[in-house]
Amino acid sequence: MNNMNFSEVVERCIQIRKLYQQLERQHHGSEWTVEEDALAFLTDAGLVGRLTMSQQERWPKGGNTVSELEHKLSECIWWLIVLAERMNIDINESLNQFLSKLEKQF
Repeated sequence: MNNMNFSEVVERCIQIRKLYQQLERQHHGSEWTVEEDALAFLTDAGLVGRLTMSQQERWPKGGNTVSELEHKLSECIWWLIVLAERMNIDINESLNQFLSKLEKQF
């Protein structure tokens, strides 16, 4: 990530989502709802599953599976950050708490 910190990543994700919202207003007259964003994330997460199967040679697929998988994994992270922001969850703090909890288990 070119030495970006997580807060910078979050800000970039939010700014890019705002650009998509402008396009949604132009093309559809309204922005996607939080539920539509969640559905988009789930669709991409499902594609991660299928691309993982392909990468592990458990599902036949042509094309550049590794490149597509890299893209979809990153897109899923983007969606999770967007969803957290739209639902007023501080993903930076939430992730920190989650990781601390996991670390304490070991």
